[in-house]
Amino acid sequence: MIKLFTIGFTRKSAEKFFEGLQKAGVKKIIDTRLNNTSQLSGFAKQSDLQYFLKKIAHIDYEHKLSLAPTKDILDAYKKKAMAWDDYSRHYLDLIAQRQIETTLKEEDLDNCCFLCSEDKPHNCHRRLAAEYLQSQFKNIEIIHL
Repeated sequence: MIKLFTIGFTRKSAEKFFEGLQKAGVKKIIDTRLNNTSQLSGFAKQSDLQYFLKKIAHIDYEHKLSLAPTKDILDAYKKKAMAWDDYSRHYLDLIAQRQIETTLKEEDLDNCCFLCSEDKPHNCHRRLAAEYLQSQFKNIEIIHL
């Protein structure tokens, strides 16, 4: 089984975030955020996160825009113009159109972790992306950190 982790950085201290990744055995973070350079991201701002992951935990970093929602979909959801069910449907249609399963190799996902800002995976696109890939590859175990 391939272990595919997901994590959000909101409401986590840097200590909890990095130690959780290390304890889980994560080898690579795949950043699924549309905007990963916001000052509001704190330690998870792209350039800082890439540095901290390598220095603290020896974890690789990659930003994959193919896993991010479009600005239109994300803005509609954040502004409550779109319910979660509609957002989910639009996002899943988007990643199916992008054929993300052809750009991510199954073996490259082992011990990877999808990252976004949401604290919990319930209403988050990182969970949807992981579940989509699980339906395509069949031998993926999803673990939410």
